[in-house]
Amino acid sequence: MTTRDDNFSTQEYQRRIGKTRRAMEAAGLEAIVVSDPSNMSWISGYDGWSFYVFQAVILRQEGEPIWWGRAMDANGAARTVFMQNDASIRGYDDTYVQNPDKHPMENLASLLQELDLTQARIGVEMDNYYYSAAAHAALLAKLPQAELRNATGLVNWQRAVKSEQEIIYMRRAARIVEAMHARILELAEPGMPKNHLIAEIYATGIRGAKGHWGDYPAIVPMAPSGLDATAPHLTWDDTPMKTGEATFFEIAGAHRRYQCPQSRTLFLGEAPRKYRDAEAAVLDAIEAGLEQAKPGNQAQDIANAFNATLNKAGFEKDSRCGYAIGLSYPPDWGERTISFRRGDTTVLEAGMTFHFMPALWLDDGGLEITEPILITETGHECLCNTPRSLWVKT
Repeated sequence: MTTRDDNFSTQEYQRRIGKTRRAMEAAGLEAIVVSDPSNMSWISGYDGWSFYVFQAVILRQEGEPIWWGRAMDANGAARTVFMQNDASIRGYDDTYVQNPDKHPMENLASLLQELDLTQARIGVEMDNYYYSAAAHAALLAKLPQAELRNATGLVNWQRAVKSEQEIIYMRRAARIVEAMHARILELAEPGMPKNHLIAEIYATGIRGAKGHWGDYPAIVPMAPSGLDATAPHLTWDDTPMKTGEATFFEIAGAHRRYQCPQSRTLFLGEAPRKYRDAEAAVLDAIEAGLEQAKPGNQAQDIANAFNATLNKAGFEKDSRCGYAIGLSYPPDWGERTISFRRGDTTVLEAGMTFHFMPALWLDDGGLEITEPILITETGHECLCNTPRSLWVKT
C-alpha cells in the first residue's frame, strides 16, 4: 500500500494515538469507534468527502487504527491514511448504503467480533453529527454482550493543544482569511449582488495566499445585511447590497482542513452613532478579554473580562464569546470542547487555538469583529493582521 499523506509524520500520529489511548484507559475503554470525521482524520489522516455515509476509525489499545467505511472509499483511505497495513482498511459493500432493510453498523459489528471485541467495553461518539440513533440501535442489536459507552468528546479533548505543524497550518489559514477580507473591502459596493461578492470570497479562499492553497471551509460564508444581520447564521442570496446597511462577514480560511475563522463588519454609507458606540464598546471589551488570554488562566476569565467591559458600555451579549478551533469538517469549524463563557474552568495552555467571537446583534443589524487566537507560553497571539474596526465605505 502507498499513501500520499504528507500532512504529518507517522511519529506525529503515533503521539496522538498514545495520548488517546491513555484517555481510553482512564475511561476504562478497550476500544473506541471514532465516527466524527475530524477525529478520524486526526487519528489516522483520512480525508475524504464521504461523511454522508457511515464510516469510522477503530482504535484499540494495541495495533494500528483501522479505517472502516464504504468500500468505494477504501482507495481514498489508502491514499490518505498513515497506516501501511492492508488489513487496516476495511470496506463494506454498497448494499448497506441508504438501505432501509440493512444497516452498515451490522457490518461494523461483524468487524468488531473479528477483532475479539464481542464482550469489550467500547466507546462510541453518541452525541455528534455522524452517529445516529438508528446506528446505535443496530450496533447494540448485533453486539448484545458488548458494553457500549458514551465516548463523545474523548478524542476532541486530546486535540486541544496543537503541535508545531498544526500551528503552521493554522497560520497559513490565517493568511488566507486575511486575503478574503481584503477582497471584500476592495469589491463590496452598493448595487453589487450579494452572490457575486460571495463568489469572489470563495475564489480568493480556494486560491489561497502566500503560496499555500486554500481548502474548503467547514462552514459556508455567513454574510447577512440589514435586518437579516440581526440573526447570526443567515447566508446570502442575490439581493444587491445597499447604502445604509451593515453586512457582517463570518468566514474562514482553511488549509489542509485546518480552519481559521474571522469576522468583520462593513457599513456602506455613513455609519450611525449606535454602530460607532457598539464598535467602541466591542473593541474595548476585546482588549479586556485578550488581556486574560494567557496560560494558567481559565476559559471563563476571558468571557468574564469581555462581558464586564461590554456591560459597562451599556451592551450585553448572552451567548458564549469564543470556542476552540483547529481541524474541522462540515458542518462546524469548532472543536466542540472549550468555550469562552462563565463556568468553563478549563485551564488555558500554550498551543490552544480559539475563535474569540464577541459578536453583537442590534435591532437593525449585526456587528461582528472577531479574532482567531493562539495561546502562547507568555500570553497570546492574534493569528490575523486584519484591521480591527467597523469598516465603512462611503
